[in-house]
Amino acid sequence: MASMVASLLPPHQGLLPNWLLLVSIVSVANSAQAYATLTYTARVYSGTTSPSSKNSSLKPSPTTPNLTTVSPVTPLSARTFGTWTLLSSIIRLYAAYNIDDPVVYQLALWTYAVAGFHFFSEWLYFGTARWGAGLAGPVFVSTGSLAWMLSQWGWYVR
Repeated sequence: MASMVASLLPPHQGLLPNWLLLVSIVSVANSAQAYATLTYTARVYSGTTSPSSKNSSLKPSPTTPNLTTVSPVTPLSARTFGTWTLLSSIIRLYAAYNIDDPVVYQLALWTYAVAGFHFFSEWLYFGTARWGAGLAGPVFVSTGSLAWMLSQWGWYVR
């Protein structure tokens, strides 16, 4: 049994390929749940919005009075997020098994860079995400993986 599991793991040294595989598997599950329910996506996007505001350009602020916490997640936005996550997981899966290919490595790097930019901008600029357990996981995975991949470029890509 152990040899069968070992044969499925990426054939490269180091932990990074196995991390990319793990993140890919978890991301596929995350994509499926984004299609099935709004619950988990709403935990990430639980920003503060004003129910009475008619101005969609208003950027709510946690310091603005009379605002209530409402998730801006809709069924369409959850499915779009699930589709983006699935595409990212496929790229990261390819990177896990082809980590010595500079193009595949760069594509995987970009998935983390774009994800990090997205999560930080939703939190700090648009206000659709609040810091908490729902946002912390994606932020730590995207920024940590990006930093790890940048630091290991020369080890895997020659």
